[in-house]
Amino acid sequence: MQVTLDGYIVDATGAADWVDSWADGLELLPQVDTFVLGGGMFPDYERFWAAILDDPDAAAEWLGREPYPRELTYARVAAETPHLVLSTTLRHVTWPTARIVRHVDDLHVVKRQGGNAAYVVGGPGLLHSLVNFGLLDELRLIVHPVAVGAGTPLFGGVAERQAPELLRTEPARAGLVDLTHRR
Repeated sequence: MQVTLDGYIVDATGAADWVDSWADGLELLPQVDTFVLGGGMFPDYERFWAAILDDPDAAAEWLGREPYPRELTYARVAAETPHLVLSTTLRHVTWPTARIVRHVDDLHVVKRQGGNAAYVVGGPGLLHSLVNFGLLDELRLIVHPVAVGAGTPLFGGVAERQAPELLRTEPARAGLVDLTHRR
């Protein structure tokens, strides 16, 4: 998750213009078997990453620049990795490796199957559900050196106090800090 210094994932207008690239988390990932997304985020995610692969000119127009090499890499990894989309409202997805799961209990089943890590791509509602249902083992944050004062807080929907263990703090480019916590 990418977050501001004051704990928001988007500002009061819904923007996250402090994020240079949504592929920045790629370098933080261990080997993963599955990507997990919420239904609110998935349609835009699907359109954006498909455009990076299939229509880089359209993606460049959205971005205001050419896609970075790490974005092309992320798009290729995403295209090959199964995606689980937690949603009670989506009826279909066109991403070739995606399938909709209707209830968070379905994710418990996936977790019990073992294998490599699942990468939670994001969305505050999804994050809150995963924390509240005990499905999040590790949280990797990219903290941006900006304060926005208001917006959607990273942990605004968490049901009870959380005190994850800090595993790692690493300075990153342009004043970013990568934090890894274990629950």
